Amino acid sequence: MYIALYRKWRPADFDEIKGQDAIVTTLRNQIESGRIGHAYLFCGTRGTGKTSAAKVFAKAVNCENPVGGNPCGKCESCKSIADGTSLNVIEMDAASNNGVDDARQIKESVVYSPTNGKYKVYIIDEAHQITKDAFNALLKTMEEPPAYVIFILATTEPHKIPVTILSRCQRYDFKRIATDTLEERLKEVAANEEITIEDKAIKYIATKAEGGMRDALSLLDQCSSFFLGKEITYERALEVLGAVDTAVFSEFLRALCARSVTDSINVIDRILVQGRDITTFTNDFIWHMRNVLLARSAEDISDVADITADNMKLLQQEAKAISEEQIIRYIRIFSELANDLRFAVQKRVLIEIAIIKICRPVMETNLDSVNDRLKVIEDLIESGNLTKDTYKERVESAVAVENAAEKSAKNDATRSAMNLPKATIEELKSIASSWSEIYRSMPEMYMACLRKATPSVRPDDGKFIIQFEDDTVMCLCDDESFKESLNKAFEKVIGREVDYELTSLTQSSASGVYYPPTSIFGMEVTIDDSDFE
Repeated sequence: MYIALYRKWRPADFDEIKGQDAIVTTLRNQIESGRIGHAYLFCGTRGTGKTSAAKVFAKAVNCENPVGGNPCGKCESCKSIADGTSLNVIEMDAASNNGVDDARQIKESVVYSPTNGKYKVYIIDEAHQITKDAFNALLKTMEEPPAYVIFILATTEPHKIPVTILSRCQRYDFKRIATDTLEERLKEVAANEEITIEDKAIKYIATKAEGGMRDALSLLDQCSSFFLGKEITYERALEVLGAVDTAVFSEFLRALCARSVTDSINVIDRILVQGRDITTFTNDFIWHMRNVLLARSAEDISDVADITADNMKLLQQEAKAISEEQIIRYIRIFSELANDLRFAVQKRVLIEIAIIKICRPVMETNLDSVNDRLKVIEDLIESGNLTKDTYKERVESAVAVENAAEKSAKNDATRSAMNLPKATIEELKSIASSWSEIYRSMPEMYMACLRKATPSVRPDDGKFIIQFEDDTVMCLCDDESFKESLNKAFEKVIGREVDYELTSLTQSSASGVYYPPTSIFGMEVTIDDSDFE
């Protein structure tokens, strides 16, 4: 039966736990000196060795012949713990065993001493998912357990552990494992598993794992399964993991800097044809832009940007061609995109919109887009080509793209209105019968404003008058948005174009003009207060 690499190569002793030297040294010293605590909290990101360290520690404290704080791996206790058959090590998954009843079972079982060995070790994984009541039930037991009991809580979210529990535990923070350490372990595993893989592919897998040993081994397992019996090259690793060559990021960034929508979309089209994942590409491109920003802002980034010397030179060249304001704007737009992609169905559409926003900064009004527009002017000044015509030429297409949809919508609305017949005076006089349906078709804010407005008809010219109670409410509605909504409501309900005017009782009183409500013409206007509840 095949065993996954991350399970097969799980650390069997402290020497095999990579990247956590400080924690390993402390635990080994405690075992050698006999200063063993009763409660531990192992916290850190996924795949950094928390559960593995807990199992090694459980073996070491019960080992019959420990060597330098390490379990011997040969005694009966070590073998039974490694096989998962030991009654002295109880592993619990708090994701599914997090209630008060589970806590009571622990309290009841701790009274029984270990069948063999010195300690009874409880390893509780995903400890942050234990309920508050269950933690309260465990509180006294964890504070003063029997001398032979050790609790080890493992969690990725220590901030969710109650302070009363934290204060009773020795806390150890497992950090992300360095890329170099991951590479060494991957080479060791590949050699033992007879997997042929080139160094560049190992480096990419180690970087992709983001500091997690389990993730790194799982990615290696995935690549070796796809190319069974073949050499795993860098290009093949990219193919399996749905990623793209870093050279594509440079090409994409240059296209964005040149504000070429066509070239930028062509890059996206090419990676999609190759079967690459658009979300992975977006996240990796954000990381590439982060490196470009650091290369421009810092003198030496070799410690924080894990890239080769050749790629570093290319990165520095890219950094010179783009301002800090521009790259920050790009990172902002693509970070928003990465968040939206998680829930999107048409992912390609979203990334194309992001490309257009970057290449057409005139479409945005925030400060960094304004800075990007100023950059156009600065470039024209440096080239000696700054004229009204050259600047107009640069932004003309952007303005056209920005306004095309809006103009099209307005033109459609205008054409629709032009084709409607105008309402006659008789139709306006009888509009009260439809008035309730008309204002209900309006946005909620305008419905509230129309609640006490009186529909009227001016006798001399037959114009429809909407009379508000006071000037303030009328001013709120005296804008294009209100008029557009009202026109659509008239079109929808009565199928007529209505020539109307807004006024208020204050204005009518001042002018001495009286507009009779449409109810005088035989139709009573009724307002349903439930519409505004």
